[in-house]
Amino acid sequence: MTNEETAVKATYFSIVSNASLAIIKWLAGYFGNSYALIADAIESTTDIFASFLVLFGIKYSNRPADKNHPYGHGRAEPLITFLVVGFLIASAVIIAHESWVNIHTPHDLPKPFTLFILGAIIIWKEISFRIVIKRSKETHSSSLKADAWHHRSDAITSVAAFIGISVALFFGKGYESADDWAALFASGFILYNSYLIFRPALGEIMDEHLYDDLIVSIREKALEVDGVIGTEKCFIRKAGMKYHVDLHATVDATITVKKGHDIAHDLKDYLRKEIPQLGHVLIHIEPSE
Repeated sequence: MTNEETAVKATYFSIVSNASLAIIKWLAGYFGNSYALIADAIESTTDIFASFLVLFGIKYSNRPADKNHPYGHGRAEPLITFLVVGFLIASAVIIAHESWVNIHTPHDLPKPFTLFILGAIIIWKEISFRIVIKRSKETHSSSLKADAWHHRSDAITSVAAFIGISVALFFGKGYESADDWAALFASGFILYNSYLIFRPALGEIMDEHLYDDLIVSIREKALEVDGVIGTEKCFIRKAGMKYHVDLHATVDATITVKKGHDIAHDLKDYLRKEIPQLGHVLIHIEPSE
C-alpha cells in the first residue's frame, strides 16, 4: 500500500468516526442536559469538515509534477493544514462563547448517563488518535498529523466534560454550570493544540531546517555509491509526503566530466531507491582537494 493510500484510508476512518460521535454527542448532550457534551459535539462536527479538507489535500498534493508545477503539488498539504487549524480555532471560539453564555444562564443539572457515554467516547478518541498519528508518521503527512490531533483534542474536551459533569452531579444544586466551565477550559486547550499543529506546517512552507536525522541517513547512503568520496552541503525541503534534496557530493578531481555525470546519476537513483520518501534529488559534483 502506497503512502497516499494509507493516508486516504486513515482519513476515511476519521470521517466515519467523527460523524458517528457527533450524532451521539448531540443526542446525549440535548437529552442529558449537558452543554459540555454539546460543545464536544460542535467540535466533532467541525472535525468532519476538517477531515474532508485533509482528504482533498492528500489527494491533490499527490498529483504528479506537470509543466506548471515541476516539483509536484505537495505544498498544497501544509496549506490545507492551515485551513484545518482555522476550523479548530473557530470551534474553540464558538465553544468558549456559548460556554460563557451558559455559565450566566440558569439551567438544570446534567443527567448521570452522560458520564457513561463520555467514558466510552474518551477511550475511542484516544484509540483513534493513536491510529491516525501512526499513519501520519508512516506517510510523513502534516495534514494527517493535524487530523490526528483533532482526535486528541476531542478526547481532551471529553475529559473536561466528564470532570465538569462529575463535579455538577457530586455537589448538586448550585454547581449546574460546572460542565460549562469545563467546556470553557477545553476551548483554551483546543487553541493551544491549534498552535502545535500550525507551527510545523509553517516551517514546511518556509523551508525550515527540520530534518537532521534524514540528512544523516542521506550522507551515510551516499558513501555506499562507487566513486563518492564524501558529501558537503545537504539541503532538504518537504512538500506533501516527499522530501526534495540538494546534495553536494565529492568525487576524485581527476576523473572525466562524463564519469562525474554517471556517478551523480548513480547516486540519485540509489538514494531514491534506499529512501523511498525522497522526491526530487539534485546532485552537485565537487572535486576532492
